[in-house]
Amino acid sequence: MSRVRPDPANLVPWIMKKQTVIPGKRRAPAATGQGEPVVLRMKPPQLKALDDWISKQKPPFPSRPAAVRRLVDIALSSSKRREAPYPQKTVAKARVLASKAIDSLMDPATPVDEKAARKHRLLKGPSDFRDVRVDREK
Repeated sequence: MSRVRPDPANLVPWIMKKQTVIPGKRRAPAATGQGEPVVLRMKPPQLKALDDWISKQKPPFPSRPAAVRRLVDIALSSSKRREAPYPQKTVAKARVLASKAIDSLMDPATPVDEKAARKHRLLKGPSDFRDVRVDREK
């Protein structure tokens, strides 16, 4: 008599124990926050500048994405035009009073065009301060 070998494919279901729990799909870690993802490419000099900025921050150092978010916040907050701290009427009145005070202090022997230039410079303010102000357009 010849022995018939059983087909191994038919034996597998009887030999192996049936799984009772089916593993789910492995997914990426849960998102840490809400917002629109923005993908950007940076050149090596930009990455070096970003890493240098990160190294100058206080510990714990921000990650690159957190640093980019913080830099964008800083740039956007500094670019907003701020409201003048005083109403226009008050500013105009102060300018008139300052103009009268400057006129009373000027030397009468000074030429008229020189007086006007000096007065304009004094009323406008030093260029160092004008360049820093964010409540006025340049």
